[in-house]
Amino acid sequence: MIKEATLKEAKEAANLALLLWADHTLEELIQEMSLLISQPDAKVFLAYCDNKAIGFAQCQLRYDYVEGTNSSPVGYLEGLFVRDAFREQGFAKKLVNVCEEWARNKGCREFASDCELENEGSLAVHLKLGFREVNRIICFKKDL
Repeated sequence: MIKEATLKEAKEAANLALLLWADHTLEELIQEMSLLISQPDAKVFLAYCDNKAIGFAQCQLRYDYVEGTNSSPVGYLEGLFVRDAFREQGFAKKLVNVCEEWARNKGCREFASDCELENEGSLAVHLKLGFREVNRIICFKKDL
């Protein structure tokens, strides 16, 4: 079952997000998920199996330029995670499908995402979910 996360489920979403973004704290992610759940231009969806949250997708609208697109706003998959034991069972596809439908209903004509250059697993999942690679970049910064 896939459902839109409520504020009461922000901690469940954050626990899953922590497995994806381990460089954050649970408290930070609870706060972020609560904020996203409350925003009209963002959504968090949860996948459940036997009443246990086993995956999540976070999507939002981006109004700035999104690599490879030519419309605005663009629906954007910000995060996707499914617990190991539930992978290869269609949960990621279902999560992305509800994100795409939400973006379509918000007037989007395009849906995008990204992953780190070295994240071969994420690249494979994106391609399997119907995304096509549009560009590769290396970002730089300099401390001032």
